[in-house]
Amino acid sequence: MTRQLAGILVLLLALGLVLSCAEVVKVGTSIGQASGYLSSTEKDSIDKVAEKTEKAARPITESEEYYIGRAVAARFLGKYRLRDDPQATLYINEIGQTVALASDRPQTFGGYHFAILDTDDINAFACPGGIILVTRGMLKKAQSEDEVAAILAHEVGHINHKDGIASISQARWGEVLAAAGTGAAQSFAGVKLGSLVSLFEDAVNDVFKTLVVKGYSRVQESKADLAALKYTRRAGYNPSALEAFLARLEKTGASGGFRTTHPGMAERLKNVKAELAKSGPMPVTAAQKKRTARFKSIKL
Repeated sequence: MTRQLAGILVLLLALGLVLSCAEVVKVGTSIGQASGYLSSTEKDSIDKVAEKTEKAARPITESEEYYIGRAVAARFLGKYRLRDDPQATLYINEIGQTVALASDRPQTFGGYHFAILDTDDINAFACPGGIILVTRGMLKKAQSEDEVAAILAHEVGHINHKDGIASISQARWGEVLAAAGTGAAQSFAGVKLGSLVSLFEDAVNDVFKTLVVKGYSRVQESKADLAALKYTRRAGYNPSALEAFLARLEKTGASGGFRTTHPGMAERLKNVKAELAKSGPMPVTAAQKKRTARFKSIKL
């Protein structure tokens, strides 16, 4: 190895501490071209490969998460009808915004939005980016405002943990980014644009199937429960409401999609009880009684 080449390698290693991989490669190819090791064509080719590789490997941005979430929500609205009840919708948005602001991720690119799906199915869905859909059947199982807060806080937990986005395979997203980086796709025309749209739809399908068919893992569900306990407590709600709600679902043997998409009910209930035991029971306060009275005045 020549002294000059060794010097170049040391320089690249040092730059790697402060620059992106593509930037480091460009510095290296510039030096290689100046030293006569690379032609101008070879330098441009290597630089383009490095840019595409780096772009394909980067995580999904906040704005991309938002647009994927909107597309997933649109799929739900093709399957279910939205409940047309401004009072009930405003009510769950006020509760949802309260627990979202108390979460570890109070702000998202498009903000948090809550809506009711007009179906007797018992379920709730967290679309990436902050759109949360809860069914009329699920809300009917709640017996207090604190229990509604617990349901919504659980879904906010999935948003915080980016569980929906995690269901998109890394290889699929890499293909989307690689296609989006081509000149043909950027010109919004041609066959490659159609390919990009198809890849994006496949990514949305990954999330939709997870929410509706496969469900999250038991670990993801338990983590969302623990997050719900934390967020509701911060927001002033009684975190024990989550235990009461899960116990009722378990006792009544609620079946259907909820059992599939929210697995491990007995295990979840056990974990929630153990976590609540650490901080001791929270007494029912006058404020909680007032919230319950407000809950009973709203027809959910």
